Amino acid sequence: MISPLAYVDPQAQLGKNVEVAPFAYIEKGVVIGDNCVIKSHASILEGTTMGQNNVVCQNAVVCAPPQDFHYVDGTPTHVVIGDNNRIRENVVIAGSTYAEGATRIGSGNYIMDQVHICHDVTIGDKCVLGIGACVAGECVIEDCSIQSNGVLLQQRVRVGRFSLMQSGCRVQKDVPPYVVLGGNPAAYHGVNAVILRHEGYSERVLRHISNCYRIIYTGNFSLEDAVIKIPEQIPMSDEIYNILEFIKGTKHGIVRNFVHE
Repeated sequence: MISPLAYVDPQAQLGKNVEVAPFAYIEKGVVIGDNCVIKSHASILEGTTMGQNNVVCQNAVVCAPPQDFHYVDGTPTHVVIGDNNRIRENVVIAGSTYAEGATRIGSGNYIMDQVHICHDVTIGDKCVLGIGACVAGECVIEDCSIQSNGVLLQQRVRVGRFSLMQSGCRVQKDVPPYVVLGGNPAAYHGVNAVILRHEGYSERVLRHISNCYRIIYTGNFSLEDAVIKIPEQIPMSDEIYNILEFIKGTKHGIVRNFVHE
């Protein structure tokens, strides 16, 4: 149902059973999939493409003009959102800096109150962004990661899958998969074992992941040497492969500060 008190541009495309509450604002060219809910005072701006079963709460803004000095006013900007996301109150999701780019959010994510997602960010599936988290431009957040309340990610940071950043972390380097970070500046606090067990990872796999990070953080090796040592000492698995490929792909280095597990 579309409230008569909402503004929906005639050129917006809304799917079946979309609910638009009073005083919501939807611009031309917006595409919204079936069974979405757009609540009061939410603004869905031109350049937004959204899948099915998403909820956008009060005062959220999707596809806001990017806060980037390279952005030229009037340039088309884009946000692409998957399915089954919850975008809570006062969230801002900025569009891309350039017309050929996009800010991309996958499916099944929970984006809490006052989160700010800057231009050209890519977020995978089943992630949680806690209250007041800020994700700077061009960051990449892989599946199933958790950014707790007040986390700050610096521009172009990569966040590995199943990682957890505790409240108030300030992250300036890439975050490897399966780890817990805490503190300001962020430091390695161990393997994200609670979540991994909940997801069905075996104790054997957890030991291998933990041993992998012992080599990286306490083995007195350079990162390059650690990548060589790990396959020599730890049985290869999908998880160990993911860690090695993530580290090999880092352009700015990974978080190297360490706190004992």
